[in-house]
Amino acid sequence: MLAVDMGRFEVMEAARKITVQVPAGPLEKAQRASGAGIAETVRTGLQLVATSQVYARLRQFRGKVRFFRGMAELKADR
Repeated sequence: MLAVDMGRFEVMEAARKITVQVPAGPLEKAQRASGAGIAETVRTGLQLVATSQVYARLRQFRGKVRFFRGMAELKADR
């Protein structure tokens, strides 16, 4: 399945239809924050949960990886 989102192309996985019961208050707050409908708000929430694990793993490297680029490299990279 190919989806077009504001000019970019994304390959989407096969969708699964699910039924979820959620409290109305948090759902309405999330929809107001996202400015999207129910389905898109739930999709965004799922993506945030999945990416939070990646960021947690990256934070474990804080201070353990050293990067160095000289001034000449930084200027040439413009």
